[in-house]
Amino acid sequence: MATGRTHRPATRSRGIPEATVARLPLYLRALTALSERSVPTVSSEELAAAAGVNSAKLRKDFSYLGSYGTRGVGYDVEYLVYQISRELGLTQDWPVVIVGIGNLGAALANYGGFASRGFRVAALIDADPAMAGKPVAGIGVQHTDELEHIIEDNGVSIGVIATPAGAAQQVCDRLVAAGVTSILNFAPTVLTVPDGVDVRKVDLSIELQILAFHEQRKAGEDSVQDSGPPAPAAVRAAAADRKGPDGDVPAVMPA
Repeated sequence: MATGRTHRPATRSRGIPEATVARLPLYLRALTALSERSVPTVSSEELAAAAGVNSAKLRKDFSYLGSYGTRGVGYDVEYLVYQISRELGLTQDWPVVIVGIGNLGAALANYGGFASRGFRVAALIDADPAMAGKPVAGIGVQHTDELEHIIEDNGVSIGVIATPAGAAQQVCDRLVAAGVTSILNFAPTVLTVPDGVDVRKVDLSIELQILAFHEQRKAGEDSVQDSGPPAPAAVRAAAADRKGPDGDVPAVMPA
């Protein structure tokens, strides 16, 4: 079986935009669910709704794959699963190492979706000597001293960093020096990598902060709606009370 070191998806050479590449996993997830229900075909509208995008964008994305569907019939589900899997490089074996086997790293190791999506957890690595040899998800944890040998022996090109922030850059540097060219970073820090190395960052705290922003905005909108618009007389009275130190000039002038 091919390994990730020797075969790469052709999306960049074929000129597929990065925004389209980012949506392909969404389409694949929706299509896989349809396939599991033995649904043979799907319309662009139905698939777009399942993936959370609009149908025009979906049709544009699929045009890069050479898939235009059949008018009145829709898209062949199994064929699209194959097409997108091929473009994403999921029709081959991608060995992955996870570095940092704390709570998060252990949870990632126990995630059952890797194997079904073309990824094989080749090794679990941790700096704590007490962790060495302990089984997590049926895989024995290995010490970071063995990192370079593990990457070489397994032909690893994808590394997952789940260490504390302070250790992430050093781990990243060792992964890159050993030949890893793609990194999924769960550590709450920004990694510096050379050209030719791709990094995807997953920061749960940032995602929660974005949700908090939207919650605050919704709460503010509800407050405005509840209070209703001020009466014109009240507005005039409030304006009359705003006097600066020299009389009627506002203390703060608009920019």
